[in-house]
Amino acid sequence: MARTPKTWAVRTARDRTEAPARARLLDAAETVFARLGYGPATVAGITTEAEVSRAGFYVYFASKEEVFRVLAVRVRDAFLAAQEVPGVDTDDVHAVARASVAAFVAAYARHAALMPLLEQQARTDEDVRALWQEIRERPVHRHARYIRRLVAEGRARPVTEPLAVARAVGAMSVEFARQVAARRIGHAAAVRDVTAMYLQLLQVAPREDEPR
Repeated sequence: MARTPKTWAVRTARDRTEAPARARLLDAAETVFARLGYGPATVAGITTEAEVSRAGFYVYFASKEEVFRVLAVRVRDAFLAAQEVPGVDTDDVHAVARASVAAFVAAYARHAALMPLLEQQARTDEDVRALWQEIRERPVHRHARYIRRLVAEGRARPVTEPLAVARAVGAMSVEFARQVAARRIGHAAAVRDVTAMYLQLLQVAPREDEPR
């Protein structure tokens, strides 16, 4: 049965958030922003890429500016989710390091083309600036808390204070993820190398079965 405008109006916020059309629009928006840049990107270009009507766009987003901010939230959430490592033994420092590095490198590589635009828009858009700050700082500070816990439990002796280690690992991960995105190195090689350096910074001895 066709939906009327009234039907759309009474849909719940959860429905709008989880709808497949919304996900297509977000993916399309990221593609268009990455290809054209922020200024030249248009709602029409996004809807064409998504194969969703212009009216369909406005069911989920009020403007180009809003969809860009939602993309910033998605990037932030992807980076935070990379630290969750579900299904990994949290007592196994090596497994946690490898899984979290793998997830972060994959997430950053996926969104690499959007990152310069987020930084650029953060200079003029207060909402994007706040999200950009979260993207840059929340994963780092969460990581530092994890390292402090390892230290307190006697499972790591980092070469310097935990926040500095977290920043260093974050910077290495970003650089390797950029190389992955540019197809200069493979994901597996990036994960292997960053994980090895991360464990060195933690002063955790590599396991015999650790990939080399």
